Amino acid sequence: MTGIVSVARGASPLVLSMPHPGTGLPDAVAAALNARGRQVEDTDWHMRQLYGFTERFQPTIVEAGLSRYVIDLNRDPSGVSLYPGQATTELVPGTTFDGAPIWETAPDEAEIERRRKAYFQPYHAALATEIEHARSQHGFCLLWDCHSIKSVIPRLFPGTLPTLNLGTNSGTSAAPSIEDAAVAAMAGTPFTQISNGRFKGGWITRHYGQPNRHVYALQMEIALSAYLADEAPPWTFDAAKAASLQAALSTIIEAALGAATKLARKPS
Repeated sequence: MTGIVSVARGASPLVLSMPHPGTGLPDAVAAALNARGRQVEDTDWHMRQLYGFTERFQPTIVEAGLSRYVIDLNRDPSGVSLYPGQATTELVPGTTFDGAPIWETAPDEAEIERRRKAYFQPYHAALATEIEHARSQHGFCLLWDCHSIKSVIPRLFPGTLPTLNLGTNSGTSAAPSIEDAAVAAMAGTPFTQISNGRFKGGWITRHYGQPNRHVYALQMEIALSAYLADEAPPWTFDAAKAASLQAALSTIIEAALGAATKLARKPS
């Protein structure tokens, strides 16, 4: 089993949250999954490699090691749906994004509660600590929640997903000037894009984004087609394809950081 969470503390106010790149499965969980579930296909593949360019920003990186099939770190721990009335997956998913069952023996409430304590809480304790550290050191924290997903999933959205999907929970998780700067930078990239479309930001964005406390949270959901050789096993990273995406992401993050820094310097 891979570790629950790893933290690499940087020197800047930028914190990268990576809740879904993990593929680790505790033995008991792996035994309860069916063959489809053990493929962990809804992983946010190669997040650390994709965001390697952020070294120049000296970010803090909080990264999960376990699969989202163990427990989804970007869902409300109370089990409340983030998107009422729309198809989604739960705190402990019962299916793939496509709707295929993943369990031989589905976890009961007691098992879900055990996973909350054993796996959900450690990740969020680490993330909360790093957000507060960045805020105390710099006067603000820019939380960038890193995600990726297949570009075509009829159960979740019609047609083909834009490459770049920025979310601020409809403008509530980041100051307007920061969101505006990110959207303007995104508009200058060659990729299809949308702000607060199908993916407005999950529980991490909604929970930690507190502009009144100078914690500004943005989620970036990326279509896997933009940096993988193919949206299917073995989920191979395509460095040549990823290069232009990384340049675009760098520009967007730089713009958001610049706007956040400018806001922090304004007299209160």
